[in-house]
Amino acid sequence: MAAYEKPDSLKKIKEAENRWRKEQGETVEAGRSFLTVSGAPVKDLCTPLDVAGLDYLRDLGFPGQYPYTRGVQGDMYRGRLWTMRQFSGFGDAFDSNRRYRYLLEQGQTGLSVAFDMPTIMGYDSDHCRSLGEVGRCGVAVDSLEDMEVLFAGIPVGRITTSMTINGPAAVIWCMYLANAEKQGVPLDRVGGTIQNDILKEYIAQKSWIFPPEPSLRLITDIFAFASRFVPRWNTVSISGYHIREAGSTAVQELAFTLADGFAYVEAGIKAGLEVDDFAPRLSFFFNAHLDFFEEICKYRAARRIWARRMKERYGAKDPRSWMLRFHTQTAGCSLTAQEPENNIVRTTLEALAAVLGGTQSLHTNSMDEVLALPTEKAAKIALRTQQILAFESGAANTIDPLAGSYFVEALTNEMEVAAEEYFRRIEALGGVLAAIERGFFQQEIADAAYAYQQAVEKGERVAVGVNRFASGEPLSIELLRIDPAVERKQVERLRELKSRRDGVSVGNCLQRLKSAAAGTENVIPYILEAVKAYATEGEIVAALKEVFGEYREQPLF
Repeated sequence: MAAYEKPDSLKKIKEAENRWRKEQGETVEAGRSFLTVSGAPVKDLCTPLDVAGLDYLRDLGFPGQYPYTRGVQGDMYRGRLWTMRQFSGFGDAFDSNRRYRYLLEQGQTGLSVAFDMPTIMGYDSDHCRSLGEVGRCGVAVDSLEDMEVLFAGIPVGRITTSMTINGPAAVIWCMYLANAEKQGVPLDRVGGTIQNDILKEYIAQKSWIFPPEPSLRLITDIFAFASRFVPRWNTVSISGYHIREAGSTAVQELAFTLADGFAYVEAGIKAGLEVDDFAPRLSFFFNAHLDFFEEICKYRAARRIWARRMKERYGAKDPRSWMLRFHTQTAGCSLTAQEPENNIVRTTLEALAAVLGGTQSLHTNSMDEVLALPTEKAAKIALRTQQILAFESGAANTIDPLAGSYFVEALTNEMEVAAEEYFRRIEALGGVLAAIERGFFQQEIADAAYAYQQAVEKGERVAVGVNRFASGEPLSIELLRIDPAVERKQVERLRELKSRRDGVSVGNCLQRLKSAAAGTENVIPYILEAVKAYATEGEIVAALKEVFGEYREQPLF
């Protein structure tokens, strides 16, 4: 039975709507178009007719119950607020440790590490390709020693940490685990998330190292190791954020992210793991863009799609495997260099959409991030934005308050249908890896990004302070600048570490790692052994490259 109206009532509503439209007429303000940020048309009015087929128990259910459309926790924010996890990292480990302590003092409730580009690409700070990039867009981490400094005085047994790292994720994760053990924290008490999402790197962000097959092998090795020794750890954060930042629509972000998630599930099963042994620790990472309702419906549709697919296709029996838990970051690509103070308002609306959409943790961008890494003041304002939403707005007082809105439920359904169509197209191409090799995702995103930019440049989409209401005022905010001396000091510290460690032990560890990588053993214990001997990230990655090779993208024209 439909959730809202019986057939005879729907007929009366349709007749009444027709009369209303005839009496009302239609007037549209000149120069306005009614499209979502993704370019989808928005209906002027939704009624029970738009959700006539919706069944409450089948399609919505109660919070904390299948299919989790209304949220994965029964009490949602009444029981516990979302984790306020500000993404941060710059300079060396000393600089970032000071910023983490500051943010925790200001009320942040979880940490999120931004690494510099050399670390992301698996190079040590003294590598020739690292020149000029050390500590610029995140913190430089070359060895366990840097990890020890980064979390000095921070109780990793009580604070959860998210780390945005992909190609060398196994290495950085092992450094974090080794540091936790040095702090006296047993691995089964360590909680956090490693992004570890290599598929979206091939699709959007492009910071890969190894080819797809060995990359998936590293991920499933992490699944197996964590399920046995680090049960509180989220082993992959399946990331739509970077897909959206590359220019995708909301539906593309939804569909491509979940398609990647299904591919990881299939890889785990293929590796011989039971789905319920690893699926409960899969997590997601979504973008919160400017179209308020489109974003909320994206999150609701994602939960429902994931729950149904995990239960019906992959045979998961543990309800935790059906739950799509996700972190959200407000849209960096929505920020403007012009009038950067306007970005505070944009971020607030995006953060509210994430909260009303049921996020488990949240990062709010700072107003200056389009120009540089955040200053301390800008980072505090971004954190205060979350705290005002949590404690002053009332948005966290009731569970899924927008459920039942004709517009919200209709748009949620529409996004689910559109995502399912993408799944069919991806499967017809042979699956995610085949679609990557054929450039399907890349072309879809490029086309969407081009269409959006054209709309902005033509003035069809308003960007306040940029293509409309622009004041032309000169930039007047302070920016964070990284001292070039940071790179010199980091390289000096790395060289000093290499000179005093046991080089023979490091060499033996790396040799054992290569042997394991060439065979079928789980490589995580060998990476952990090398990390504890103070082998550097670059050395460990280089050893794995000898076995796995490097990925080269097929160019598209």
